[in-house]
Amino acid sequence: MSSIIDDLKMQYKFGGITQRLIYWNVTCFLISLVFFYQFSVGVFYFPNWIALSSDPSVFILKPWTLLTYAFLHDGFGHIFFNMIVLNFSSTLFLTFFTQKQLLGLYVLSLIFAGLAFVSGYYFLNFAASIVGASAAIMAILVATTTYQPLMNVRLLLIGNVKLWHITLVILVIDLMQIRVENTGGHIAHLAGAFFGYLFVVLLRNGNDLSTIVSNIIDFFVNLFGKSKSTPFKKVHKNYKKSIEKPISKIITKDKTQQQIDEILDKISRSGYECLTKEEKDFLFKARK
Repeated sequence: MSSIIDDLKMQYKFGGITQRLIYWNVTCFLISLVFFYQFSVGVFYFPNWIALSSDPSVFILKPWTLLTYAFLHDGFGHIFFNMIVLNFSSTLFLTFFTQKQLLGLYVLSLIFAGLAFVSGYYFLNFAASIVGASAAIMAILVATTTYQPLMNVRLLLIGNVKLWHITLVILVIDLMQIRVENTGGHIAHLAGAFFGYLFVVLLRNGNDLSTIVSNIIDFFVNLFGKSKSTPFKKVHKNYKKSIEKPISKIITKDKTQQQIDEILDKISRSGYECLTKEEKDFLFKARK
């Protein structure tokens, strides 16, 4: 059991942003089962301080719901399908873009789609709430399609198809169902798709929107990590005490870091599962 937990920890630490997003979504789903699932009637009930409400008077007082709603799902089928498509679309996206761009697109698209949902329901004079990561996943899929529409994708039982064929079918289904059921969800999906297209168009013109998220994350990391700089200054002050011993330590550290970098490169190319048992054990010891 401990080996499984250690393996999951290693996948989370070195698996990339896609694995982390899946972990976060699954963890939030399991937590919501405990606190928000009504076993007597068999449905979820998400309060408006965590789900995104279309009522402007509620939304304005709880702006954080523009983020929290995307990590909630109203059923096992809902989260299972979303995580499958997230893994599929993110794998294609990372063929051309970076991990930071994936995270930036995910966060910004769910905010944009949330605002589109609130605005759309306000003008339609509807009142409802929304949960789910579908809008951000649509943004990732459409962004990849916009950048490389003729990319070949092999589907089970179907064979090779163009990426734009898959995306077009999904968009047509959303358009056909927008007035039939789950109107708010389809509005969010289409808004996410539009943002994915806009993301790539702006990127081609030299404007990387993902830097907004990266800069915010770096700001908070630097803000809460300033105290960690003191020990490093002390090390530099004592550097003159010896010459030979520090050199040997630096060489050892470089070799270890080089081996870590080689393993991380292997993970980025083929995934965590391609590592040998020795490489997994080495990473686990290095993490400690």
